[in-house]
Amino acid sequence: MSVAEIDEKQARLVPLIAGGGLAGVLLATHHNIAWLTGGRSHRVDASRETGTPRLLVTAEGRRFVLANAIEMARLRDEVLADLDVEPIEYPWTADQNSAHALGVARSIVGGAAPIGADWPLPGAPMSEPVLARARSLLTGAEIERYRALGRDCGTVVGDVCRRVRPGEDEREIAATIMLSLTAINARAIVLLVGADDRVGKYRHPVPTATRWKQVVLVAVCAERDGLIACLSRVVATRAAPADLEVRTRAAASVFGRLLDATSAGTTGAQLFDIAAAAYRDAGFAGEEALHHQGGATGYRAREWIAHPASKDVVQARQAFAWNPSITGTKVEDTALLVDGGIELITSTPGWPAIEMTIGGRTLLATDVLRV
Repeated sequence: MSVAEIDEKQARLVPLIAGGGLAGVLLATHHNIAWLTGGRSHRVDASRETGTPRLLVTAEGRRFVLANAIEMARLRDEVLADLDVEPIEYPWTADQNSAHALGVARSIVGGAAPIGADWPLPGAPMSEPVLARARSLLTGAEIERYRALGRDCGTVVGDVCRRVRPGEDEREIAATIMLSLTAINARAIVLLVGADDRVGKYRHPVPTATRWKQVVLVAVCAERDGLIACLSRVVATRAAPADLEVRTRAAASVFGRLLDATSAGTTGAQLFDIAAAAYRDAGFAGEEALHHQGGATGYRAREWIAHPASKDVVQARQAFAWNPSITGTKVEDTALLVDGGIELITSTPGWPAIEMTIGGRTLLATDVLRV
C-alpha cells in the first residue's frame, strides 16, 4: 500500500461525500478501513463489526484517525505510519459514549452539514452505500494483491483437500484449513465442511464432529489485506455415488454460463435469469431457489448477490464469486473481470477440471476429486 493508492481511493470518495451534502464520513467497519488503507487492519476484537478507532475523511479531502490512548500508539507506529493521516487521541473512557467520535469529528469539520458514518450511529446518516460505490472498482495494486491471494488460497485449500481421508471429522478438516490459511497470512471468514448426507441436507454445512465416509465438501471465503477470495472443493471416495459427477458437471455448466455472462453492463437480475435457465437446461430446474448463486466480491464476501430484482451492474475491474449448487455438490471460484475478459484466480493446480466451450471461449470449473 502506498500513499498514492489511498489518494486514488480518496479521490473517488470525496466527490461522493460532497455531492451527498456531507461534511465528512466516519469509517469504523473493518472492510471499509481495509479498503481505504490498502489492507491495513485496526481489528482487535473479531466479534465486532467495527473497531474502536475511526477514520474521518472530510469533504475537503483531509483524513484523520480518531482513537483512544490504548490504540493510538500501535496505529501510529504499525498501521498508519506512512499514510499521511492526522492523529486525534482521547482517553479510553471517552469511547464509552457512542456519540464521542461524532463530536470529535464535528469539532474538526465545523459547520452544520451532517457527518456520515458506515455503521449505525445516532445523528449520522448511514454512508455504507456511498462507500460501496467508492470501493466498487479495484485499483491496479488491488488486482495484483487479489491474484496473489487467489493463487495462494487455491493452492493451500487444494493441498488440504488432497490429503483428507475417510474417518476424519469435519472440524479436524476445518482446523487444518485454518492453520494452512494462517501460514499464508489469511484467515477464514466463512469455512464450511460437510460430510456425506450433510452436503445434500444443508447448503451451509457448518463443521461438526461428523466423520466423512464417502463425500466431503469444503467451502472457504478467505480474507487477506481486506480482500476476500472464495472457493469450494468436493472430494469423494471411489464408493461414492456415480451421479456425483453428473450433478457437479451440471453445476459447472451453470458456473460457466455465469462466467461467460459476467461482462460490463450486465445486471444482477439478468445474471440470475441466466443461472435459472442454465439449471433448466442441465435438467435441474428449480435448484436456484435453494441457494443464491453468488455475485460481486471484494472487501465483503459478497458485495452484492444476483437475484431476480437486482439492479446492481457488472463493471470492469471488479471481482466475482459464483457458487452454483445442486443438491449434494457445489462449484465455486473467484474471478476478476479485467482487460475485457474473465480471469479465474482461485484455481487449484492439478485439480480435476471440467472444460466447457461457451460463447466461443474455453472455460474451466472444478470437478470432483476421487481418492
